[in-house]
Amino acid sequence: MVYSGSMVMLAPIMALFSGVLILIFPRLLSYIVAAYLIAIGLAGLLPMMLIVGPMG
Repeated sequence: MVYSGSMVMLAPIMALFSGVLILIFPRLLSYIVAAYLIAIGLAGLLPMMLIVGPMG
């Protein structure tokens, strides 16, 4: 899988932001993890969908 430059920069920034939020608000752990996973999944899929298109 080939990652674009924006994906390479996005993952560490989101991980750092998520970690800080978890330290400050431990009750939000499940929501932060869910939002992080959704964002990383979309960031990985959208460039491929824009290049290839929905129908291949």
